[in-house]
Amino acid sequence: MASALLCKTSSDWCFNLLRPRYPSLPPPILSHPPTLLLTWRPFRSFFSTKRLSTFLAMDGSKAGPLKDLPLGIDATTEEEYASQSRLLQEFTSISSIDKAWIFKSDSGIGSQAMFSISQPNLLANKRKKFILSSHISRESNNSVNFQWAPFPVEMTGVSVIVPSPSGAKLLVVRNPENESPCQFEIWGRAQVEKEFHIPQSVHGSVYADGWFQGISWNSDETLISYVAEEPSPSKPTFTGQGYKKGSSTEKDFGNWKGQGDWKEEWGETYAGKRQPALFVININSGEAQAVKGIEKSLSVGQVVWAPPVRGSHQYLVFVGWSEGTRKLGIKYCFNRPCALYVVRAPNFESEADGPELKDNSTEDFPVVNLTQSISSAFYPRFSPDGKFLSFLSARSSVDSGAHSATDSLHRIDWPIDGLLSSSAKIVDVVPVVMCAEDGSFPGLYWSSFLSNPWLSDGCTMIITSFWGSCQVILSVNVLSGEVLRISPTDSNSSWSVLTLDGDNIVAVSSSPVDVPHINYGYLVDKESKSTGWSWLNVPSPTNECSDKVKSLLSSLQFSIMKIPLRDVSDSVTKGAAKPIEAIFVSSKTKRNDPFDPLIVILHGGPHAVSLSSFSKSLAFLSSIGFNLLLVNYRGSLGFGEEALQSLLGKVGSQDVNDVLVAIDHVIDLGLASPSKLAVLGGSHGGFLTTHLIGQAPDKFVAAAALNPVCNLALMVGTTDIPDWVYVEAYGSEGKNSFTDAPSAEHLTLFQSKSPIAHVSKVKTPTLVLLGAQDLRVPVSTGLQYARALKEKGVPVKVIVFPNDTHAIERPQSDFESLLNIGVWFKKYLS
Repeated sequence: MASALLCKTSSDWCFNLLRPRYPSLPPPILSHPPTLLLTWRPFRSFFSTKRLSTFLAMDGSKAGPLKDLPLGIDATTEEEYASQSRLLQEFTSISSIDKAWIFKSDSGIGSQAMFSISQPNLLANKRKKFILSSHISRESNNSVNFQWAPFPVEMTGVSVIVPSPSGAKLLVVRNPENESPCQFEIWGRAQVEKEFHIPQSVHGSVYADGWFQGISWNSDETLISYVAEEPSPSKPTFTGQGYKKGSSTEKDFGNWKGQGDWKEEWGETYAGKRQPALFVININSGEAQAVKGIEKSLSVGQVVWAPPVRGSHQYLVFVGWSEGTRKLGIKYCFNRPCALYVVRAPNFESEADGPELKDNSTEDFPVVNLTQSISSAFYPRFSPDGKFLSFLSARSSVDSGAHSATDSLHRIDWPIDGLLSSSAKIVDVVPVVMCAEDGSFPGLYWSSFLSNPWLSDGCTMIITSFWGSCQVILSVNVLSGEVLRISPTDSNSSWSVLTLDGDNIVAVSSSPVDVPHINYGYLVDKESKSTGWSWLNVPSPTNECSDKVKSLLSSLQFSIMKIPLRDVSDSVTKGAAKPIEAIFVSSKTKRNDPFDPLIVILHGGPHAVSLSSFSKSLAFLSSIGFNLLLVNYRGSLGFGEEALQSLLGKVGSQDVNDVLVAIDHVIDLGLASPSKLAVLGGSHGGFLTTHLIGQAPDKFVAAAALNPVCNLALMVGTTDIPDWVYVEAYGSEGKNSFTDAPSAEHLTLFQSKSPIAHVSKVKTPTLVLLGAQDLRVPVSTGLQYARALKEKGVPVKVIVFPNDTHAIERPQSDFESLLNIGVWFKKYLS
């Protein structure tokens, strides 16, 4: 009786609380016990989890207190989260090989290698960086031995390391936090030999991002040139009486600093970063000086020392980007015009009281633009003998407006006196490939570029590039223009060069089902200058992963499919009519059902590429029971310029159709069930994901989109790359139509090409993951799309990561986003 009375009382209490908000609450609800009330949606939305726990505690039933569940997770999915997170942790802990360097051995026998390794640290929410060393010895023509150090050494707080040319010294840079100075350390073989602190009044952080980054030792290893943030500009000072004349760096409680003029930044990932400027430090004195004579409107990067000329000044070659009327986003965008410049370096001379700056004048030698006749020039590399300067160009990207396109390689012959004019002849070494014949070189698509890429002949460069859906290693003769694919042609794995050991290559290879492992390459018959390369697999601690991961990966397989297009217009170019490629990852054995669920994976860009390399996130999804289809639709890198350019002006139609063709292809082959399809993509891949669930509303069971482009009309006024919207929507002519004040006609077209135009047809449950600090695809576009789905009653879940940018890559955010993707797809595809 007491229990029944308590149950009735608690129901009355519930009813009285809910009646003001829900006046239509039916009286019969009073007869239900509180546990049944939990199934009623208004009740659950009104009460917090803690209130529900308290309420259930009042109930005399055996249900007991409700578990205090995390936000957005119900009891039925909590176990799935727990199970998947345990497995995801094992994939997350796999380390990555970032860089490597080779040094001559003290004994003269073999060589010493140093590998830079990183690993996510989830608790600290950052990546740990390690150095792992090894001694390399060739034991025979078909054998190499790596003797690894017992343990790696963590490089705490290190921003970048750069060995000197001889390998006798090592520069270690530690960038400042807040207002502290930038720290330079010069290491010898056994200790830190010198340490310099460069105050913020000289410059801010050294750029270490791989694009603006340029750190170069001169030939006698006394000077280092580098790119760092220019000093903070002086700002106006105000007091209680108003503006204070003059500027002061002193902190005074009686005044405050104003903001001063707003200055453009280079967009995504460069928010808060000041203009990149060029500096030189003398490692004997520790004196750092800005290089004079460079226009303030020029952002600099990728600096290298020109070959020294006896009895002459030293010179620097660098890449310069002019901001024009505004700075557009530069991350992932190779369509920003840039050129190679040469400038005189500061002249340090030794005096009795130590080195000091003698002459910093550049009046008799102004900065010279070496590449005026070409719209793009970057990654300058001098030949070992100093007779020519080679560089890459993204002129196809700059000239067409596509954010990335097919690259070309060029050469400038360097005069003996070291002085060049702006009329220097530019030699085309590797031109842009418009349409490659089947199996032939598709064009240059560099993905990494060594600081010293030369073999001993002085004219052969080793370059990593894309070749269809694979990453490959190329040798390029800069004098003859001959290009050879030297990584194994019978392998569908992806390869990347790490460093050179004389005329041998240290590389890393991987596949969707194989973790990265180190390989050692050598010419089969060097004396006869044979072009055949042999590759040895190197046992390495970096190859290790848990037994659980090994077992799961061993049960998987992959292939690269060529998929014919359908209904191709007669007006398209030959290159745009060729079959597309897709990477299919599946289990070697059938699981419980005749068909495993298929996740269609769509890369961003759109001018990027899905590669046959190892991805921890995709390997995780494969291991929890999904097949994967990674589609390289027309517009992807690695397939020739005609195929790439065919997408401009046709986004939302041609790329969508290519993906649908690929899906139908695997269904027709009996590899997938049309009732078990999901789609996943980020950025432009998210654009395609949200387009597909709108244009083919009955095709997909679930979808997930990361920072998706959902509304071009909304995005164009808020993104750091509004020109991208014009070019992708209008084609190359959009480059000339671009304006920061779009017309009504422009906005109408943008809206018609956007996924938001099809949102009324969407039925697919959709997970939306957003970075709140995204300048590329601002968070408002994804939120608008998610809210529109909610209005329609489509199941949608949104997670916003407050400190992430366009790439949701902070370790904790990456972990949580991938875990939610796995659980979301399991929920709807199981």
